[in-house]
Amino acid sequence: MGRGRHAIVLGQAGFRVFGVDLKLDAVREALERAAAYGLPVRGWCADLTQSPLPREAFELVVVTRYLQRDLFASIREALTPDGVVVYETFTVNQRALGAGPTSPDHLLQPGELRERFRDFDVVFCEEVSAPEALARIVARRPRSA
Repeated sequence: MGRGRHAIVLGQAGFRVFGVDLKLDAVREALERAAAYGLPVRGWCADLTQSPLPREAFELVVVTRYLQRDLFASIREALTPDGVVVYETFTVNQRALGAGPTSPDHLLQPGELRERFRDFDVVFCEEVSAPEALARIVARRPRSA
């Protein structure tokens, strides 16, 4: 849940927010921060490989600085038709910068993020190398997916 930053921004924008993290402390901290802003955020401490996201339950899914390839299918299926995914994480080029993740398990290959959402309607997609090496995508699940 990224210490609640995204939950707060999304809550302030009027979204009903439901955050998930494997770490209970992260969930608690996010909920406490949201409560301090008077925002009704829900949190779930879960391993999404064991307890998958519900199908077609979310209009928006946001993932930042996290990569677990076996969750892509669950993320895609969790979106309602016309639902949007916003995804940002590190690419293999991050290694050259000497900070951040170094394992290939946690770094996207060039073009990989776009490929993972190839049958979605891509609104925005980019890969940058500085100041951090990141891939970003905003894509809408088609009604027929």
